[in-house]
Amino acid sequence: METSLYETDFYGWTMQQSKLLALGKLDGLDLANLIEEIEFLGKHKQQELSNRLGVLIGHLLKWQYQPQKRSRSWQVTIQLQREEINDLLADNPSLKSYLDKALLKAFRLGLALILSETPIKKSLLPDVCPYSLEQLLDCNYPDDIDVEF
Repeated sequence: METSLYETDFYGWTMQQSKLLALGKLDGLDLANLIEEIEFLGKHKQQELSNRLGVLIGHLLKWQYQPQKRSRSWQVTIQLQREEINDLLADNPSLKSYLDKALLKAFRLGLALILSETPIKKSLLPDVCPYSLEQLLDCNYPDDIDVEF
């Protein structure tokens, strides 16, 4: 069985496939692997959206459930995740159709974050995400997010 460039030099393979596409030499393309990689790119963007929402939710939960421990670090993390999510959605508008599904996954990630980083018991936390998508993406939510440290 012949080892393909895809298996031995991924970067070289991507450059080769790009050049073949640019030249219109479609018959030389490694279609099976191209299809797999393109699908992976889309799934990677979905995963990035879920992960960023999860970090955002986790920090909003910490903000809500541990007001005495609020910090500039949490504030910056919340702000940064919102900016990155908005950039991701602006660059990939069709990801908006994935937001509801991403939110379900993100809530589980956010719970895992708060449970691993705080002494808060799971029984004290909500069973469903307490934040709407609008609230999650609103840079002024919650009302006290702009407090100075």
